[in-house]
Amino acid sequence: MLRAHMCVSVLCRLSDKFVLRWIDRKIGCVQPAVGQVRWKTCRPAPFLTAKPNRALIDEPITLEGRHLPPHSPITVRARMHNEDGDLWEAFSHYNTDGRGVVNLTRDESVGGSYVGCEPMGLFWALQPAPGEREGLRLRKKNVETPYSVQLSLLEGHIPVPSSHGSNKEQRQRGEQELAAVTVERWYMAPGVRRTEIRQNGVVGTLFLPPGPGPFPAMVDLWGMGGGLIEYRSALFASRGFASLSLAYFGHKDIPGPLNTINVGDAYFKTALQFLQDHPQVCGDRMGVMGLSFGVYLALRIATQIDFNPRCVIGVNGPIGSFNKFLDRDGMTESFEGNQTHWSYDEEGYVSFREVTTPNNIPPENKANVENLCCPLLYIVGEDDLSCAAIENADEIEKKIKDAGRSHLFTRLSYPGAGHLIEPPYTPNARASMWTTQPKQLITLWGGHLAPHAAAQEDAWKRTLEFMERHLRGKEDK
Repeated sequence: MLRAHMCVSVLCRLSDKFVLRWIDRKIGCVQPAVGQVRWKTCRPAPFLTAKPNRALIDEPITLEGRHLPPHSPITVRARMHNEDGDLWEAFSHYNTDGRGVVNLTRDESVGGSYVGCEPMGLFWALQPAPGEREGLRLRKKNVETPYSVQLSLLEGHIPVPSSHGSNKEQRQRGEQELAAVTVERWYMAPGVRRTEIRQNGVVGTLFLPPGPGPFPAMVDLWGMGGGLIEYRSALFASRGFASLSLAYFGHKDIPGPLNTINVGDAYFKTALQFLQDHPQVCGDRMGVMGLSFGVYLALRIATQIDFNPRCVIGVNGPIGSFNKFLDRDGMTESFEGNQTHWSYDEEGYVSFREVTTPNNIPPENKANVENLCCPLLYIVGEDDLSCAAIENADEIEKKIKDAGRSHLFTRLSYPGAGHLIEPPYTPNARASMWTTQPKQLITLWGGHLAPHAAAQEDAWKRTLEFMERHLRGKEDK
C-alpha cells in the first residue's frame, strides 16, 4: 500500500514537471504581432537585419531577412517622414530561398517600386505616399539630424499604393508585419563641425572635417532655387574636405529683392578670400562645384575673377546666364521678368530647358571658358528637362578644345538621368514645386528612377575621385 502510494506521488510530481516544461515551451512560442499576442509554431521568429544601421547617406547597407517561410512571397517596405512630416515609402517584392532567407544584396526584386538586384533600391525609390502634398522633393534641411527610415518585412506581395485614393484607405489592406528595423542615414559624420558664416556680407555655412587640418576645400554653389543648401557640403566634410556652402540668391540675410541676384563678383571674391584665409583650410588647394545656375557662377569664378582654383565641377548647368549681370559687382534682372523661353507640358508643369540653350544666351553673358586653367568635370543628365545640359557641355568642350586645352575637360554623361544629380541613394523628383511670382508652379527636372539612381552613384564616386586627385594630389588606384 505504501509502495503504491509512493508510486502515485512520484507519478504526480513527474506529471507536474512535464506540464510545467510543456507550458514553458509554449510560452516561448508566444510572439508579438502588430499590437497583439498570437500563437506561432516553435520556429524562430522572423527578423530583419540592417548593417550598418547607422551610416552616411552615401554608404550602402546590407538588408537580410531570416526565419521566413521557405519559397514564399515577401514584401520589404521602407517608410520615413521628411522634416515637414510628409510620409515617403517604397516597396519591393521578393521570394525567399529554401532556407527562408531574403538578402537584398543578392536577390532580385520581382515587383514593387523597382525590379532587379538593387541593394539600395528601397532608398532611391522612395516616393511620397498617396494623399501627401503635390510637388514634393526630398531635401535635408537640418544636416545635424539623420533621416530615420523604418524597414519592414510583410507577408505576401503587397501592391504598391496607387496615387489615387486616400492614404488611410490604402492602409486598410491587412498588411502583416513580420519584422522591422530602423536605420539612420546621415549627411554629417561624427566630429564634423558646422559653422554659420555671416561675415563681411558673406552668407554661408562652413563645414570642417574632424581633426586640426588644414584641409583642401570646396566652394559649393546651388541653383536658382535660392536659399542656403547644406547637405552636399556636410557630406564633403564627412569625406575629408572643408566645404563652404554659399548663398547668393533668395536668402533673407542677403539684402535686396528675393527674385534677383543682388551680389556680384566682389561678393564671391570676398567669400573665396574668407575661405583661403581660414587657418584650417589649405588656401592653395581649393575647388568650386556648382549645380544648375551654380555651374555658370563656378565657371565665372574660375575664369573672370582673380582666383585660380585647383578644379571645377559642374552638374547640369549653363555656360552663361539668360538674365545678364547689370555690372560685374551689381545685380541681375528679375528671374521671372522674361518668360520668353518657358515651356509647359500637358499637365501645366514648367520647363526652363530652352532658357539655357546656348543659342538663347547672349554672348556677353557667357563665361570665358576658353580662359580656364584648371581641370573641369562636367556631369550631364541626358534626360534633363530643366537645363540644356548636353548642348552646354558641347559648347564648353568646343571652346576649351579650340583654346588648345582639351586635356582639362572631362564629361560624364548619363542616359535616363535628370537635372538633380545629387549624392547617391537619395530619391529623384522628376518634378517638384517651384515658387515664382505671383504663384507657385511645378517645374520639370527629368530623370527616371533606376537610371537616375545609377547615375548618382557613379557620379558621386567619380566626383570624390576627381577631388582627391586635384585637391589632394592622389591618383586613382
